[in-house]
Amino acid sequence: MLLNPNRKNLPLVIHLLAWALISGLVLMPPFGGRITVPDEYWIKQWVLLAMLIGSFYLNAKVLIPKLLFKNHTLWYVASIATVVFVIYWTIQGVESWLHLPELWHKAVRPDKKWDGGGRGRRFDSFTLLYSLLSLGASTSLTMVQKWQKDARIREQLEQEKLTSELSFLKAQINPHFFFNTLNNIYALTMLDVEHAREALHRLSRMMRYVLYETQEGTVRLSQEIAFLQDYIQLMQLRLTDKVKVTFEKPEPYHDVSIAPMLLLPFLENAFKHGVSATQPSEIFVGLKQEGAALRVEVKNTLFSGKGPTLDESNGIGLVNTRRRLDLLYPNQYRLNITEQTPSNEYLVVLVLQTPHIKSSTQTPHYEPELHSR
Repeated sequence: MLLNPNRKNLPLVIHLLAWALISGLVLMPPFGGRITVPDEYWIKQWVLLAMLIGSFYLNAKVLIPKLLFKNHTLWYVASIATVVFVIYWTIQGVESWLHLPELWHKAVRPDKKWDGGGRGRRFDSFTLLYSLLSLGASTSLTMVQKWQKDARIREQLEQEKLTSELSFLKAQINPHFFFNTLNNIYALTMLDVEHAREALHRLSRMMRYVLYETQEGTVRLSQEIAFLQDYIQLMQLRLTDKVKVTFEKPEPYHDVSIAPMLLLPFLENAFKHGVSATQPSEIFVGLKQEGAALRVEVKNTLFSGKGPTLDESNGIGLVNTRRRLDLLYPNQYRLNITEQTPSNEYLVVLVLQTPHIKSSTQTPHYEPELHSR
């Protein structure tokens, strides 16, 4: 926030520096101050400086936007030549009006009589040089400012696109999860009212997490772990004794920042495809911290006809998760999916770089007790 005023004032500072340089050149005493300069000379120099300032902003505010930026290059070059011509001959006229050639002759050669200027006017290379320097600085600064403005606009558009895309992906994940969960609770009300009440309480706690804790873009790992434990406990309410669920987390672990609900689709996928009502099945969820990396492993028993892939239309959570990883952790993650291991399991391994590790270790604010069934 404190950098914005400085950025806004940067063009003003650059202009002031540019004019300090040009003014120093134009108003520099000739001959190193070794002779007495006529007062009329300073009048002419101030007129020149005023014309340089006028041409500077005429070029920056009118000629460049209306001609150069619209690809009227020939008209722009002709306009610049006209401006230089006007400045040059105006200054020549001011010198004649102020009788500067005669006054300079008296100041430099007081012992020699003024003969009216000899053969004709001298070529004023300094006026031409100052005019080209002013217009060149004007063009350069305007082009740089235009480039910076375009870069800011592109960056803003990219950020807005990223934010909208992440919001869209997150919106797809959340309804997907709550739709499945509410269906589970509805089925549970017909079997066990007490467990259904417990499930509703747990779901409300999870909804508060999603609605309020995840709005900043990142959450603490401890919060995400507690959320996953709630989710697993909620899913276990409807499982039979044939399903074994194991959850492992690092003990102790460093609390780091992580994108919210990033790991949930892997668990949803495991519970959706790795559970059987008639056959023994197992779901394993393990989290490990290896230095600055968080390693997540999710595997479930594989049943025939239940082998999901990232490209399946019903696997929208996994598709979105990979897209979120690409957007939030570019070149900072590794996601490996094995559709069938030798032990007939579906395995997902995610290694995520989490560089902002805090010095202290944390424990979740709440830790639902897990039961294996």
